[in-house]
Amino acid sequence: MRKYFNILKAELMTNIQYTLNIILGSIGFLMFVFTFYFIWQYIYSDPNELINGYSMSQMIWYLAITEIIFTSTKSSRIVKDVSKDVKTGSVAYNINKPYSYVLYVLFKELGKCIFTMLLYFAIGLLVVSALAKGFPIISPHEILLVIISCILAQIIVIFIAIFIGLFSFYIEDSSPFYWMYSKFTILLGIIFPIEFFPEIMQKVLVFTPVYVTAYGPAKLFVDFSYSNFYTIIVAQLIYIAISYAVCMTLFACSVKRLNVNGG
Repeated sequence: MRKYFNILKAELMTNIQYTLNIILGSIGFLMFVFTFYFIWQYIYSDPNELINGYSMSQMIWYLAITEIIFTSTKSSRIVKDVSKDVKTGSVAYNINKPYSYVLYVLFKELGKCIFTMLLYFAIGLLVVSALAKGFPIISPHEILLVIISCILAQIIVIFIAIFIGLFSFYIEDSSPFYWMYSKFTILLGIIFPIEFFPEIMQKVLVFTPVYVTAYGPAKLFVDFSYSNFYTIIVAQLIYIAISYAVCMTLFACSVKRLNVNGG
């Protein structure tokens, strides 16, 4: 595993050198939060009002945490990069190397997105605390546990992006699959917590990626409890194991179809 952590470390150090670019990139994240701040301000006639168990302040924080996870991971770029590797045949050069292509992409992207997420988290704490006029009841060590959950969520998001990108072995353009996945996640996870949907949908959503990549970490931040923490962490670890197995299986089956033009 040392070689993968070296990949992560190299990407992390590279990202640190571009801290200013990352800070400027947070403008998009902040614009998204500001937009929904005014929407929730309109919906909540009373800031202390509870809608489906969430106050206005909790909804703003929920939205901020989910947006931090997905904005910092940049899964659309991962899908494009994997698809490009497949279409150009670049993936063929990784087959005979002493590492797994799937794990190579995972640790490379983690090196890029972990630092970005931590930076966005710091910026978010400053800006969103002013918008929400308050801070969730959560201790510093509980925030660290939430960050761990956010990193696990990023791992799952990266695996899903790799999975979608690998479909380029079979179809010319895998971007429609990513479009459907991203819209599903935005509507059912990033903007609205699971509690906002009918009970029958809630029972289904807890088994989807939304629960472990968006709802889980954000719910922990706005309403932390150790029972929820253990439930969400176990669910995330199970999802990571399944996602890894599926990606490795798909890659192993797909390389048999590999045809490098002119090679």
